[in-house]
Amino acid sequence: MTNGIEKGAVLRNGFNGETFIFSKPLNDAQVAAFDVLLEEGGSGGGNALIHVHPTTEETFVVRSGRIKVVTNGKEQVVEAGQSTTVPPGVPHFFVNAHPGATALTIEFRPAQQWISFFANFGRLAERRPQWFSAKGDPHLLLIALVFDSYRNHLYLAGLPIFLQKLLFGLLAPVARLRGYRLEVAPRPK
Repeated sequence: MTNGIEKGAVLRNGFNGETFIFSKPLNDAQVAAFDVLLEEGGSGGGNALIHVHPTTEETFVVRSGRIKVVTNGKEQVVEAGQSTTVPPGVPHFFVNAHPGATALTIEFRPAQQWISFFANFGRLAERRPQWFSAKGDPHLLLIALVFDSYRNHLYLAGLPIFLQKLLFGLLAPVARLRGYRLEVAPRPK
């Protein structure tokens, strides 16, 4: 496990047709920003699951192509040159809505530890593909380990957050016993 991600790192999740490009400042306390390239048919990875960020807003800035962002069940297509922001606590997901590749920048405010959160999934998809389903969904024990390590970053919509915290807190030690490990260390709590 390393203690961070290097500026300029490029991590590709071949399961989902998603590439993370960490070319923005990595230690900004106010905003975590990175570029994403969604290949044709790219699902947005785990982002295609309906989820919430309890304390951060997420902004999508589309540079080329288009994405579909669904918030509270309402679809919005965001074209090149446009952006949209999802407020904290709002259930949402996004997918590529373009017949080709889509390039976008994703920003989180406040920054929390989003850079290392996404770097973990990117590196694990490359180095530990056996920890993902054939469709690219992380196994439950991997989800538990990451979500417990990065508390208050992301939760699945529809399940009470307190229940997810409890479940992931109980399953994270089981994940470690089964050999699951993070690639990027979160900052101490």
